[in-house]
Amino acid sequence: MASRGKISTDGGGGLGQNPFATLSNAGLPATPARPSENPKPEIENPQNRGRVDIKRTTAGRGGKTVTVVTGFMGIGLPEKESLCKKMRNACGCGGTVKDGAIEIQGDQREKIAAILREAGFRPVFAGG
Repeated sequence: MASRGKISTDGGGGLGQNPFATLSNAGLPATPARPSENPKPEIENPQNRGRVDIKRTTAGRGGKTVTVVTGFMGIGLPEKESLCKKMRNACGCGGTVKDGAIEIQGDQREKIAAILREAGFRPVFAGG
């Protein structure tokens, strides 16, 4: 069946053998100790990253309610986008980052406040 220029695909030997059996660990560094069950230690006092305002607004949106988070100090656009993604997933709705503020569809203030507290911010409800 094997003709010129073709490679056999029948698998060769039996599949019962371990291809790594001939390898030895001579000269390899020892395996590191297993991390504990909780790799991130709980921080009793999370880092205070500042106050952020959580507002519910409908202005200019055709009557649709939007939750807007403003007042971020010292974080860049990539971190705002990652926070926005966490909020969207937790709330099960859409959202975006516009002009330095995070906008989430619907009245989601309580869920957003919990996420911001976990991230070390101090959320404050502003407006109505």
